[in-house]
Amino acid sequence: MAKNILICDDAAFMRMMIKDILSKNGYNVAGEAENGAKAVEKYNELKPDLVLMDITMPEMDGIQALKAIKGNDPAALVIMCSAMGQQAMVIEAIQAGAKDFIVKPFQAERVLEAVKKVVG
Repeated sequence: MAKNILICDDAAFMRMMIKDILSKNGYNVAGEAENGAKAVEKYNELKPDLVLMDITMPEMDGIQALKAIKGNDPAALVIMCSAMGQQAMVIEAIQAGAKDFIVKPFQAERVLEAVKKVVG
């Protein structure tokens, strides 16, 4: 059974890129969100197996969204995506419960490795 994944990134082309990588490798993209607030909303609605969450987004950043999702569902599985040079935020995200993180620009192998590690 394909794992359902929610993709959250404010850049449409990044969502498209991740969606493409996941779809080609047998994962189901359950939904997409363009900011943290939408990510929390979509998570509650879709209950995906995994969330790929950008750290830097408008309205509500990825760390706030991560904390909100984990607050509603402590078992939620979230992988954070960050640009280079966001170490402090990555550490904060891991402390808030993120299972892994991927650095942009994405390499398909790294995205799949992280996803497989977290949801199998």
